[in-house]
Amino acid sequence: MNKAAQALETTPVASADHDEIRRIFAQQRDTMLAWRQSTAEERLARIQRLVDAVEAHTDEIVAAGAADFRKPAEEVHITEILPIYMEAKDAKRHLKKWMKSKSVPPTRMMLGTKAYMQYEPKGRALIISPWNYPLNLSFGPLVSALAAGCPTILKPSEMTPNMSALMAKIVRETFDPSEVALFEGEVDVSQTLLDLPFDHIFFTGSPQVGKIVMAAAAKHLTSVTLELGGKSPTIIDESADVDLAARTIMWGKYTNNGQTCIAPDHIYVHNSIREKFVHAAVETLKKYYGDSVEKHKESPFLARIVNHNHTHRISGLLDDAKTRGARVLYGDDVDHDDRYIAPTLLTDLPADAKIMEEEIFGPLLPIIGYDDIDEVIGKINDAPKPLALYIWSKKDDNIREVMQRTSSGGACINHAVVHFLHGNLPFGGVNNSGIGSGHGEFGFKAFSHERAVVRTRFMMARLFFPPYTKLSNAIIKILPRSI
Repeated sequence: MNKAAQALETTPVASADHDEIRRIFAQQRDTMLAWRQSTAEERLARIQRLVDAVEAHTDEIVAAGAADFRKPAEEVHITEILPIYMEAKDAKRHLKKWMKSKSVPPTRMMLGTKAYMQYEPKGRALIISPWNYPLNLSFGPLVSALAAGCPTILKPSEMTPNMSALMAKIVRETFDPSEVALFEGEVDVSQTLLDLPFDHIFFTGSPQVGKIVMAAAAKHLTSVTLELGGKSPTIIDESADVDLAARTIMWGKYTNNGQTCIAPDHIYVHNSIREKFVHAAVETLKKYYGDSVEKHKESPFLARIVNHNHTHRISGLLDDAKTRGARVLYGDDVDHDDRYIAPTLLTDLPADAKIMEEEIFGPLLPIIGYDDIDEVIGKINDAPKPLALYIWSKKDDNIREVMQRTSSGGACINHAVVHFLHGNLPFGGVNNSGIGSGHGEFGFKAFSHERAVVRTRFMMARLFFPPYTKLSNAIIKILPRSI
């Protein structure tokens, strides 16, 4: 670990003053009203200030990622910093277009009127972000909030104190609190924030906490965007490119050592290629992290589990699976003190194993053989809708069957995870895995209200004003057949 990371490890978690939270929230009301008239240039200038601050603190960001859970520098650049730049550049290219009112043609009932949708900022926003990608999942939505013209309060996770403290520093240096503020702390800080009548809440985290956020928002009828999780399945059929599937899935799974909401959670692989896939997966792990399980622990490219509680939770899933008869194909190296669990492949998992019910969010990967694609589709549909679904196949019929007969927040065909990086696609879940979506124009719309506007040019509606006449009655009767 470098000296910057070692120094950051001593950073204390700041405790937010609850009266200060309420004061800043009240202060942001004036900003909210003023920003309703903000131009695209003004909004983009705020976004550029954020980007400049991230760039200026790049070395500290890398060090904070290392201090919190030994995240490789390359992963910090690719998964934390790059997505913020992408969001900002997308806004720079398209914000003027997004902000423009959109005309809509009149229906027959609305002849004589002009109609359009006007995008207005929802108002004061709250962004609650998780620990697994703290910078990306805080500042990415912040770009969308600033693009929409919303003053914002951020609440990052207390589980990554070094990155949270650095983000607080960046926000203080870059924005007046009446524009953007960040409060550190634990559950009590989140509760204080959720008691306030924000105009929109953007939450990323688990479905369990998402339900709490949604319940709190309901008290104020606050709109929400919930980016949650779930057990994202992967299907590898008999026609798949096994070697490419192995290389891609091992990358998607073990980036951040499995602590990714859209990481492949478990794999259904056709029995005719099951052994071939397992061999390819093991060889890939050796290539990525060292030629033995023992060397994986020394690899600079494997992050650690975020804390001891999560280490015990994940190792508990592993122990439970083995106790119930699961067979370890590769891995099974655990060091609780180092918060380390090796990339581990499992098979022969009984249906009642906890790992088949809970989201893993760690480096364990169940591999399940199958013979009939209908059986796999049935199992996917019996579970809550996942955040992502992946299928590897060269058979269009199989791809079509899976895509038409299942539901998920997003999906990749012959790839994994990368839909998150596609700025022209919405990113979000469905039901248990989320509500609403973000990124690009979809993020802008999440923090915007589509205001329906009708402007009258000549008054056709007066035909329906009382007192009603024989003519108006005749017109009313023929309307259902003429509209």
